[in-house]
Amino acid sequence: MVKLIMADEALAAGTVTRRELRSRFVKIHRNVYAPREATLTAADRAIAAWMWSGRTATLAGTSAAALLGVRWLPSDSPPELVRTQHRHPSGIVVHSGAVDDDEVCTVRGITCTTAARTAYDLGRYNPFTIGVIRVDSVLAATGITVDEIAEIARRNPGARHIRRLRRVLTIADGGAESPQETRLRLLLVRQGFPRPITQIPIRNAQGRIVRRIDLGWPQWKVGIEYDGAQHWTDAAQHAGDIDRLEFLAHLGWRIVRVSSSHLKFDRAGIVRRARTALKDAGFDG
Repeated sequence: MVKLIMADEALAAGTVTRRELRSRFVKIHRNVYAPREATLTAADRAIAAWMWSGRTATLAGTSAAALLGVRWLPSDSPPELVRTQHRHPSGIVVHSGAVDDDEVCTVRGITCTTAARTAYDLGRYNPFTIGVIRVDSVLAATGITVDEIAEIARRNPGARHIRRLRRVLTIADGGAESPQETRLRLLLVRQGFPRPITQIPIRNAQGRIVRRIDLGWPQWKVGIEYDGAQHWTDAAQHAGDIDRLEFLAHLGWRIVRVSSSHLKFDRAGIVRRARTALKDAGFDG
């Protein structure tokens, strides 16, 4: 976490001089500065916007998600606020919709929308695929349920983009461990496959979970595994994958492995291989 400062407070306290402020810091917003060499994360940008508001606004959207510990957020997206009367600069987004008191919480002394309200907003404000990715990430990071998000939607039937959110909630799943796993699940569902189960537990003879499969169909013992770059470049990881696949094959599982290159350039191949695996396993849908 980058140490941000309010210029007027730092100058009054004597912790920095005006010369140091100009040479060692860079202005983020009016009166809010960061060390010149710092690389700001989404959480840093969120806190900077909150400080700009005089520490009175409530973080929302991606900014609230960052404060809540949600992963896979773009660090360059503009911070988002609600409940502020300040005239905001172009680099800050201020949403005007009402936020109920029970949809606000405090994290590290900073007010932000609750996980459920944050997911509700992310599912509305973003295009469908990105909305699913963001809601999946909130579910995974915070442990809330789709029903908690849907309850807020029920309380706001006329909210902007509410239909988009409802579509997002029909497919959202906290079992996705990365945006690419979400994209992979959406690809399969859009191509007519039964909705896959995420994070399928594999147990040993004693009933202890010893492996998990990213997503798939347990009833046919067909799994889909998304392999990030480390699966191909890390020798130890690659060796572990070989052992893991042999173990699953011994249990009768058919595993379709997918890389980022497949998702980018050969989606038809993913669909074909998944369909073949299911057909060979006895699925006749």
